[in-house]
Amino acid sequence: MSTRSGRLRLVVLQVLVFSLFATLFARLYYLQVVSGDQYHAQAASQSVRDIVVQPQRGLIVDDMGRPLVANRLSWVVSVDTTMLGKMTEHQQEVLLGRVAGVVQVPVARIRHQLRTWNGSPYQPVPVATDVRQDVALRILEQPEDYPGVLAEQQSVRAYPRPYGVNLAHVLGYLSPVTEDEYDRAQKDGDRSVNGASVVGRAGVEKEYDRWLRGMPGYKSVAVDSMGRVLGDDSEVAGQPGDTLVTTIDAKVQGVVERQLAETIRTARQTYDKVTHKNYVADSGAVVVMEARTGRIVAMASQPTYDPGVWVGGITKRQLDRLYSTKAGNPLLGRATQGQFAPGSTWKPIMTVGALNNGYSPDTRLDCSSGLQVGNRWFKNYESASYGPITFAEALQLSCDTFFYRVGLHFWQKYGSNPQNVDAKDPLVQEAKNFGFGSETGSDLPGEASGRIADRHWKLAYWKAMKDYYCTMDEKGTGKTPFLRLFAHEFCLEGSYYRAGDAVNFSIGQGDTMVTPLQLARAYAALSNGGTLYAPRVAKAIVSPDGTVLKRIGPKVVGKVDATPASLKYVDTALQGTPKVGTLAWKFGGFPLDKVHIRGKTGSAEVYGKQSTSWVASYDENYVVVMMVSQAGTGSGTSGPAVRKIWETLYGIDGMTVDPARAAIPGTTPPAGLPVFMKDGSILPPARKDD
Repeated sequence: MSTRSGRLRLVVLQVLVFSLFATLFARLYYLQVVSGDQYHAQAASQSVRDIVVQPQRGLIVDDMGRPLVANRLSWVVSVDTTMLGKMTEHQQEVLLGRVAGVVQVPVARIRHQLRTWNGSPYQPVPVATDVRQDVALRILEQPEDYPGVLAEQQSVRAYPRPYGVNLAHVLGYLSPVTEDEYDRAQKDGDRSVNGASVVGRAGVEKEYDRWLRGMPGYKSVAVDSMGRVLGDDSEVAGQPGDTLVTTIDAKVQGVVERQLAETIRTARQTYDKVTHKNYVADSGAVVVMEARTGRIVAMASQPTYDPGVWVGGITKRQLDRLYSTKAGNPLLGRATQGQFAPGSTWKPIMTVGALNNGYSPDTRLDCSSGLQVGNRWFKNYESASYGPITFAEALQLSCDTFFYRVGLHFWQKYGSNPQNVDAKDPLVQEAKNFGFGSETGSDLPGEASGRIADRHWKLAYWKAMKDYYCTMDEKGTGKTPFLRLFAHEFCLEGSYYRAGDAVNFSIGQGDTMVTPLQLARAYAALSNGGTLYAPRVAKAIVSPDGTVLKRIGPKVVGKVDATPASLKYVDTALQGTPKVGTLAWKFGGFPLDKVHIRGKTGSAEVYGKQSTSWVASYDENYVVVMMVSQAGTGSGTSGPAVRKIWETLYGIDGMTVDPARAAIPGTTPPAGLPVFMKDGSILPPARKDD
């Protein structure tokens, strides 16, 4: 009985085993024969991965075709995170420590770059740029010591610096795409942006990023089950970025930058009799603009920085310095983002406003040593007194009390009620007509709007700051007697627009602020008859094969609401400034009969600081504006540099004007574009008179 039962169990077991094998063979037949093609395709797709091939970014050149920003090859060390993920924690620690030691980058920084990488997991993550060639070769020759570590040459930004130019605030810089930007690009279907992209963050690199960026290529690579690359499968070529032709002339730019730096250096060695110490000269800017187009020929700001500091990633120490108040905030471009009291360079605008609102060219007002307004004595600069003079003489001599009387007249006529925020103010309106108080529309991103300190602004400011100053007044916490008195008066009547505000406004003092670019654009309008242009740095976009894709012409954004006669009067009056006015002592021996420069100086006073030096000048072709903060008088500090820039523009040597010596061939910028040859060379634009 037991024997029969045992045999039965054996038979049952044999049947079960046979059934299992039959089921297994049936399943294998189904997978390999019936569905084999389908699974083979899936397996193949899982073993092929796409790697992005970054395009070469487009060039940025000046108006003659000189490269301002180019590209160069750099040895870059990257880490394959897929391979890294297959290692134990100890192996990772050893490998990353070894990499950090050879490329001289802290392990913590490498781990941060690996952790924050938002590109493809099959894209090696760059951890060091501009690695020495011997280091890169060491990594390549010893793969057993550096598994998953790659060393290859990649294209990065280069700065050829023709004529030694810096131009950092105009050119801008690049940094890696953020996760939000990447997600937005994916959502918008923008294939030019990927996880390894760098994008423009300032200047023309930002404004024209979509042209300069190019289109990346894609390379398919086969990988094994461990994620190791076995070989290339296929490749889709990318497209290099387009070239940006700018209106900048490198030769003029070089002179402008050197003159600005030298002026600041000289000012810092000059004793200020008012504050009894040398001038601080903490910042400055120069703008050279075409008067009839708004195109920027040169633009410089100080302090500045090396744009190459961003290449390959910037350290925290370097970044901290760019934002450092102690270092002067080098990242802030004073020409477009710096806001300063305009001082007496404001007076031509006030003259146009007065002549369009009841005053006559024959008007004569007293240029006295001072003027009593309310309980305050407003003095003339250096207490000079010239008696009754005309508007033209007031501009040339820069008489403050003349314009005090103009501002006081309009305040008494239209706005003697200090609480009436809607009172008419012709001088404020004229300033707005010239574009002050709003952005110019420049193609340099991030420009400041300046400030018109009118009745509406003063009321808004009082509302915003009332609690602060009333608390200071109540507790008596002002650091000085002046601040305590100011806090008390501000708390009570800080919203009132009094006669003192009006007279201060008339000479560019008080709370009104402008950027050097705004002032240059306004003086261009005086030169060209009243047209306001949006300042432009870009001139054209050219494809890698030399095809002109887009021409960027002058853009009119407004017309000054003033009579031609008033504009002509001011234009004629300002011709006298370098001849007999405040600029004359710096323009002696200059051929003013051949190069008809108009000019205005300014020395803006700022509470607690030294005066801001201004010179604004122009002729029928150019505008040259220079500003140096905490540097003294306009003509004394900025006059020599402005003269040198004009000599450069026209090829002036003594009293001789030699067009052949002019910085720009033909004296004025060319209308045409550089010629891009197929061999990569760039020829200067041809002129009609060639």
